[in-house]
Amino acid sequence: MAQDLGAGARQAPARPGKAFYCVGPFEPELGGYIPEIELACETWGELNSAGDNAVLIVHALTGDSHAAGKPSEEYKRGGWWDPMVGPGRPIDTDRYFVICSNVLGGCSGSTGPASLDPDSERPYGMRFPLVTIRDMVRAQRRLLETLGVSRLALVIGGSIGGQQALEWAVEFPGFAEKVAPIAATGALGPQGLGMSEIGRRAIMADPNWQGGDYYGTGRSPDEGLAIARMAGMMTYQSAQGQWERFGRRPATRPALCPEFGGRFDIESYLHYQGRDLVGRFDANSYLYLSRAMDLYDVAAGYESEEEAYSRIESEMLFVGISSDWLFPASEVRETAEKARSAGAEAHYTEIDSLNGHDSFLKDWAELQRALKPFLD
Repeated sequence: MAQDLGAGARQAPARPGKAFYCVGPFEPELGGYIPEIELACETWGELNSAGDNAVLIVHALTGDSHAAGKPSEEYKRGGWWDPMVGPGRPIDTDRYFVICSNVLGGCSGSTGPASLDPDSERPYGMRFPLVTIRDMVRAQRRLLETLGVSRLALVIGGSIGGQQALEWAVEFPGFAEKVAPIAATGALGPQGLGMSEIGRRAIMADPNWQGGDYYGTGRSPDEGLAIARMAGMMTYQSAQGQWERFGRRPATRPALCPEFGGRFDIESYLHYQGRDLVGRFDANSYLYLSRAMDLYDVAAGYESEEEAYSRIESEMLFVGISSDWLFPASEVRETAEKARSAGAEAHYTEIDSLNGHDSFLKDWAELQRALKPFLD
């Protein structure tokens, strides 16, 4: 069941730019209580008078609210989905009011484990309640009501964002006209679950993790988080794509870690990816968000998957990626078929790429071709 707006929620004008919205107290699905949650949100375009031209973009695991924009001092690489969002682009900001919020449990402005617990006036750390995909969606619904959005034209996102998109269709039937989960299914498979656990164990085994209470100590589990990122990066690429990009070539980047018998190019790439994440992400948020991704089951709380999918009233487009092994294309296609069998208007399309799971963040031309007929 959907949660009502909390007492702390407030109506706010929907203006382009980045802002922070308090949307009231929150009771997570699996228990616990958060006295007040705040969501960081960035918007583009203008909300119409009916409040129904809004598009919600939901980010991937270590993403944030900055989906669009050119490189800047704060965002060196620009918006993570910039080729998709803007005037005349597939998600046209001349037509839509586009919203992207950092998820509940995140570390880029939204309430998460690094936030201060008002009761203790210390960061929550591991005292922060477990959050689920459904919790993230319910919090986003509160944000939209605060912004004055009456209905969504589209919800779209990839990976854990794709899980949220699917949950939007199930949890709030008909609130979104169209929903596009990309590289996501109703439940992550055992291989993905196992890789997630390797990453979490790397963080928690780092002595600097300190049971999650590392804030303000001058020590944080950077090594563990870097290794978690390295393990994650291996799930986002395909074997054939790695042969083409790295092969067995010797490293060309400067060393970031002590060498042991030389270095291959793929090793240096992973070291740099690990170092980059440490500079912009909180280790505890990585634990919470990766666990939410693992725990997601579209059928949770219903008698069956069929009952869950039968709730869908939005037009759906499921997008698979041919070389994805985290959410294999065959499983994404099967999810679309289950939704269709349950009565949903569900379509399936596939991106043919060697870039694996990460294709929805790289292969812009292919992604636009896959989405354009549905968005139009």
